[in-house]
Amino acid sequence: MFSKLLAEFIGTFWLVLGGCGSAVLAAKFPEVGIGLTGVSLAFGLSVLTAAYALGPISGGHFNPAVSVGLWAGGRFPARHLAPYIVAQVIGAIVAAGVIYLIASGRPGFDVQAGFAANGYGAHSPGGYSTEAALVCELVMSFMFVLVVLGATHARAPVGFAGLAIGLALALVHLISIPVTNTSVNPARSTGPALFVGGWAVVQLWMFWIAPLLGGALAGVLYRSVLQRDVSEPVVSGQAEQGAWPGART
Repeated sequence: MFSKLLAEFIGTFWLVLGGCGSAVLAAKFPEVGIGLTGVSLAFGLSVLTAAYALGPISGGHFNPAVSVGLWAGGRFPARHLAPYIVAQVIGAIVAAGVIYLIASGRPGFDVQAGFAANGYGAHSPGGYSTEAALVCELVMSFMFVLVVLGATHARAPVGFAGLAIGLALALVHLISIPVTNTSVNPARSTGPALFVGGWAVVQLWMFWIAPLLGGALAGVLYRSVLQRDVSEPVVSGQAEQGAWPGART
């Protein structure tokens, strides 16, 4: 179990360091800043690389919403939920600490300027309302966890799960950074929020409730409606003649 928890700690650390680190250190760097697109790609690359490096050890959750979604989908034991989530949160906090140490070495650095924290209302990058932010986080978390469930199913093409998950996370960020700075991951939100304090901690509730609820809904839907038995033929490629009712013979 220790190796699994360590893998979750390291994977979440890498996700927050790569994603939030790019937002704090590189997004607005004069003339060559990576911007919204670059930050989105950084989050996707972080989870993609961590999934391939550490997924074989722990399953590569790196996100409490994913752990809850896998549990709701019948893929993860309830007794492992709390240890996994604790490891993920600690990894995110340590990563935020490393980002803070690096960023504070620049003259004029102000952690209150945002520090990649998630927010809504006055603290939404685009000024989006509480309701809009809640819907956005719920839907984005739902879709992200649904991709995780589908990409890691036994019927999915072997070896491509990390790629699909990384691209999905990048897409989620491209859509929702203007709304909430994109969470879909309570651990990712908690790390920066603890360093910003104040409003970021007050608004943290949303970035736990919405992702966990979205992940759980995805797990329930996938398990009860979408999931198919491994023995069933995969619906892909070209059907052989006469393979389906009504096919020409």
